[in-house]
Amino acid sequence: MDRLVVMRTFVAVARVSTFNGAAGALGISPSLVSRHVADLEAQVGVRLVNRTARSVSLTDAGQQYAEFADRILQEIEETDAELAERQSSAEGQLSILCPKWIGNLDLGTAIGAFVREHPRIRVRVELGSMSDRLYDFLDRGFDVAFHARDPRDSRVRVRRVTELPFVLAGSAEYLSRRGTPQRPSDLAGHELLTHANDAVWHLGDGPDAQQYKVQEPAVMTNAYLLLEQMVEQGCGIGIIPRGPAQPALDAGRIVEVLPQLPPPTRSLYAVHGPGGQTPARVRLFLDFISGWYRSRHDA
Repeated sequence: MDRLVVMRTFVAVARVSTFNGAAGALGISPSLVSRHVADLEAQVGVRLVNRTARSVSLTDAGQQYAEFADRILQEIEETDAELAERQSSAEGQLSILCPKWIGNLDLGTAIGAFVREHPRIRVRVELGSMSDRLYDFLDRGFDVAFHARDPRDSRVRVRRVTELPFVLAGSAEYLSRRGTPQRPSDLAGHELLTHANDAVWHLGDGPDAQQYKVQEPAVMTNAYLLLEQMVEQGCGIGIIPRGPAQPALDAGRIVEVLPQLPPPTRSLYAVHGPGGQTPARVRLFLDFISGWYRSRHDA
């Protein structure tokens, strides 16, 4: 029999001094109360109550154990209540891990808006490289990690936050010097800059979608920020996030290539810990960020 269950029953018996009274308080049968007490006596190896036809009284050992059990059960209830309150309280430290290139989007603006709305939540944001182990951010002490690839892993929980547009682009200087591709096959004659995860470029969507396998890229890197910088410097053509590149696009320093076949958007995911109830600060943050991006897209 579960030790805590029989302890609760024994404490109830100690308070009312009858099996029937304890049974009524606990909502169980008197025979089950008697069995619980007998089980507890068997577990501790000592007689805890003196039984009579009308009532029960505690032995000296029973009195000592009743005080001990009552104290333990109260501590458990207080700790449970404290943890539940902390879980539902919108305060405390919120730690966020994010790749550098995503951090250079408008995520900072979104997090700033969240901080203004929830001043009792202290936010720590770290921009850095992401481990190949999707759940590594939990081992490093973070509550939330952002990813731009589908993070399918049963060890974490995932929230899709928004869509991230990408653009195939080259600098105006490079395209004037090397020519502007008119179809995907024309890319073979150009210097191509690619992300390590983008060995095959997906261009267009739906029935017009095409794939182009990048052969011997001029540059391969795992950092989109470097790709954007090298595109702007005229090193070649690459697929880069549209958000950070938008000022250069607006200014004409870089130009969209094959605009009739834009790269598909990619989902931005927020990943957080598995199991149990999500802490209030994490739940509020995820709801806020999702709503913030949704309102921007709807505007």
